[in-house]
Amino acid sequence: MEENLSSYKGMSDKMAAGQRLMAGFDGVRFNEDLKFLIGELNVGGLILFSRNISSPSQIRELTREAQSYAASLGKPPLFIAIDQEGGTVARLKAPFTLFPEGQPGLKTPEAARHFAETTAREMGEVGLNMNLTPVLDVEPEGFSGVNHKRVFGGDCHRVADLGSVVIETLQKNGVMAVGKHFPGIGRTSLDSHFELPYLETPFEILEQTDLVPFKRAIQDHVSGIMLSHILYQDIDPEWPASLSQKISKALLRERLGFQGVVLTDDLDMKAIQDDIPVLIRRIVDAEIDIVLICHKGPKIEAAFNEMFNTITASENNRTNAIKSVERIFTLKRLFLGMPV
Repeated sequence: MEENLSSYKGMSDKMAAGQRLMAGFDGVRFNEDLKFLIGELNVGGLILFSRNISSPSQIRELTREAQSYAASLGKPPLFIAIDQEGGTVARLKAPFTLFPEGQPGLKTPEAARHFAETTAREMGEVGLNMNLTPVLDVEPEGFSGVNHKRVFGGDCHRVADLGSVVIETLQKNGVMAVGKHFPGIGRTSLDSHFELPYLETPFEILEQTDLVPFKRAIQDHVSGIMLSHILYQDIDPEWPASLSQKISKALLRERLGFQGVVLTDDLDMKAIQDDIPVLIRRIVDAEIDIVLICHKGPKIEAAFNEMFNTITASENNRTNAIKSVERIFTLKRLFLGMPV
């Protein structure tokens, strides 16, 4: 018999496990794979890529059917996320408004506001409710890192100012913003899609520079913060940020006071090589709320099963699961009209 999170309104552990997953899928139509993700795995969110997009009307129909299916089963509304930074990372192409220079081209608060207002409006029109942006990484002067074409440019205070405008404007217009990639990858030259970068910068320097935009984002009540797949040797020499108690729990939650939703970066990236059970146990211990798996495959169901097993393994894990579900549901009430 399935045990319940009785102290959280009778929600089942299986529902809690699924709500902590954001999954990718194949195809441009509502299909059996989506029915499985929503109906059987109870996923809390979906993420769309170019492979899921053909036209505005198609996206609108896809998101409408996904949300309707969840509602018909009595499930919570879905986060439906996308990376729409502009420039090199923009899933929505013409006829959506293009910002070909991306964040480097947003040089003034007015430009940042125009980007966010336009993007939020166009996302809302097709049922997309979460934008995995802004990029809050700070690139040192004279350095050309892996994110050179995706960062605002300038010092940490300029990044913080422009990021703040994007966050406030997106969220004022009904789209959840997710700042990334905590605690900052502007100093790295290796791509975590393919390998695990190591960063030896002392924490004192990171605190004075890289963390500044994230501190501002927290003050601005950013909906979510995404962790990087980078190993910060002066903070946690053993685990990358996306699996680190020292970074997610001790630094982001306890020291910086972030009470919103924390997401991993994509667990399909090659920087993360451990088996799913190891990854999920680390994620739960680090009080990370949402596991992001961007491609169809057995990892998604394996993550659901391991999340369920981990939640039910101890009362402490169940208590932490309740906290994560509440953070997720707080956003769904604010932005998606989920009943209290």
